[in-house]
Amino acid sequence: MKKNNTLCCTVLSLMLAGISIETSAKNNAEMVSCNNEVQQYRMSVKFQHRSAEVQALQIQAYNIATARLKEIIKQHPDAQNLAIVTDLDETVIDNTDVFVNDLKKCQVYTDWKSWDEWERVGQPQLIPGSLEFLQYADRQGVKIFYISDRSQKYRPSTMKALQNLGLPQLKQEQILLYGTSKEQRRQSVAQEYEIVLLLGDTLHDFSDAFSNHQTGEARLKAVLENKEKFGNQFIVLPNVSYGPWSKE
Repeated sequence: MKKNNTLCCTVLSLMLAGISIETSAKNNAEMVSCNNEVQQYRMSVKFQHRSAEVQALQIQAYNIATARLKEIIKQHPDAQNLAIVTDLDETVIDNTDVFVNDLKKCQVYTDWKSWDEWERVGQPQLIPGSLEFLQYADRQGVKIFYISDRSQKYRPSTMKALQNLGLPQLKQEQILLYGTSKEQRRQSVAQEYEIVLLLGDTLHDFSDAFSNHQTGEARLKAVLENKEKFGNQFIVLPNVSYGPWSKE
């Protein structure tokens, strides 16, 4: 009987060990699959979310924007209709917290699974340098228009998030959310104001010369054709988390 008990225990131990190994292997396989899917995105988010280099580029962009606006104001001392147009996401506000949460769930931002919820209740942070620049523009009497493809459905939530960050000139008519194209919204501003600076993280934030539907080669060609505008009229913020380039 003792031998039988010992044999039974041995067999049971081997069976349990086999189950444990099989479960562990399955979990490891799932983890590898997840890592393979999101590894490239993980590196992009890590750079966008944590790197000092991205913050340096953001500060640099707003330093250039401030210097340019000072020059423009000197050239137009009596102008009453100067305006700047700026994108919101990854230009004025930082949404990388939602990208990090996506990665924890083995998701990537391009799935758009969490973006609606983020627009509704998310708490974005300020891009370094953005508030100081916009406050300077406000003090100088320059009109600020926020042109974003955030949803009209969540306009109250977006307004609240921007108010919590202390951004200036948050009037309904100056926050132009998704509906018509960005170019059409820019043209509506240009009917009454002289747009002297545009800020954004993707090329279609600046001009209809650029489109998210263009090939990478076409976008590069358009950049070279408009190269004198970058740093003068167009101020580009870095965004390696998402954009038309990531879909090619």
